[in-house]
Amino acid sequence: MYIYERRGWPRFRWDSQKLAEPLADVRHRQGRLIGRMEALGFSLREEAVLRTLTDDVLETSELEGEKLNPEQVRSSIARRLGMDVGALTSADRSGDGVVEMMLDATRNYDEPLTDERLFGWHAALFPTGRSGMRKITVGAWRDVSSGPMTVVSGPIAKEKVHFEAPKAQRVAREMHAFLDWINSESETDLVLRSALAHVWFVTIHPFDDGNGRIARAIADMLLARSEKSSQRFYSMSSQIRAERSDYYDILERTQKGSLDVTPSMEWFLGCLGRAIDGAQFTLSEVLVKARFWERHRDASINNRQKRVLNRLMDGFEGKLTSSKYAKLAKCSQDTAGRDIHALVEMGIFARGSAGGRSTSYDLILDAAPVVEVGMSPPLLK
Repeated sequence: MYIYERRGWPRFRWDSQKLAEPLADVRHRQGRLIGRMEALGFSLREEAVLRTLTDDVLETSELEGEKLNPEQVRSSIARRLGMDVGALTSADRSGDGVVEMMLDATRNYDEPLTDERLFGWHAALFPTGRSGMRKITVGAWRDVSSGPMTVVSGPIAKEKVHFEAPKAQRVAREMHAFLDWINSESETDLVLRSALAHVWFVTIHPFDDGNGRIARAIADMLLARSEKSSQRFYSMSSQIRAERSDYYDILERTQKGSLDVTPSMEWFLGCLGRAIDGAQFTLSEVLVKARFWERHRDASINNRQKRVLNRLMDGFEGKLTSSKYAKLAKCSQDTAGRDIHALVEMGIFARGSAGGRSTSYDLILDAAPVVEVGMSPPLLK
C-alpha cells in the first residue's frame, strides 16, 4: 500500500516537537548566510548568485540523467540576469528551458502556483515534445496512454523501482488539492511547507517526465518565499545529488509508509542545512576571484586572456594546455602561445614540469579566504 492509498490522504502529519530544533538550526543558518552575502558588494553578490544558479540547473538535470554544458548554462543565466560575463556561449534549447523554469520559480516566488504556470515550466523543459527519443505529452497532465507511472533510479537495464504513482485518472483531482494547499495561507513555517510540497508533488508525479526537476523548482520557490529573496546562494539540487542514494531511500520509505512524514521532513532539513554549509565554498571562490582581479588590476591583460582566466576560475576540468587555451580564447595556436608566455611572465601562470606538447599551465591564486569552511588551494589546475 502506497501513501496515497491510505485512508486520510492527503492529510499529512508530522511531529512538530521533533522538528523544532533542526528547523531552528536551519533558519539560523539561512539568516547568517543571507546576512553574510548582503555584506558583499553588488557585483560579488551577483557572481555568487550566478554560480549558485548554474550549479542548481546542472545538478537538477544531472539527477534525471541529463548532462548539460556548464558554459552554456552559465551564459543562459547571465543573459537573463543582464550580467556582463564576457563573450556569451550559445545555449541549447533544453538547457535554456531548465534555466527559464528555475528563474521563474525563484524570481517570481510570490506569484501563485497554477496549473498553467506548471504547464509552462513543463513545456520549457521539453521544447521538442520528446524526452530523448520518446514522444511525451507536454504542457498537460499525463494521461492513460502512457500507462502506469513508475518512479525509478539507476542506469538503464539496472533501474530500481521505488514506487508507482497514482493512476492518470486521479492526477487532475490530486493536483487541484495540491495547488489549493500551496496557494493557501498557513501558519506552518515555509521551510516545512517546502519539504512537504516536495514530497506531495513527487508522490503525484503528474507529468510524463520532468517531475523531479519541477518538484525541486517548487521546493526552491518556497525556500525563496521563506527568505523573502529571489537571490539564491545555495543549491538544494546539488546537495540532493550528492546524497542521492539517501534521497531515493527516504523517498521509497515515505511512499511505503504512513501519512506521518516526520522522517522525510527531518531528512529534508538536514539536507538543506548541508546545502547552506556548501554555500561557504561558493563564497570563498567568489572572494578568491575578486582578490585575483584586484591584485592584477594594473596588469596589461587583453580580452582573450581575461576570458580564459575567468573560465579557469569559474571551474575548468583537466589541465590547461596551449591547444585548450586556443579553443577557449577562440584564437590561433601562435596567439595562444604568446598570451600564455605573457601570463607566465606576469606570474599569473606557472608552467608544469612536463615539456613539449604535454606542457600544461596552472593558474596561481591567493589562498581562499576562510569563511566557515577552510579552503586554501594555492593553484587551480
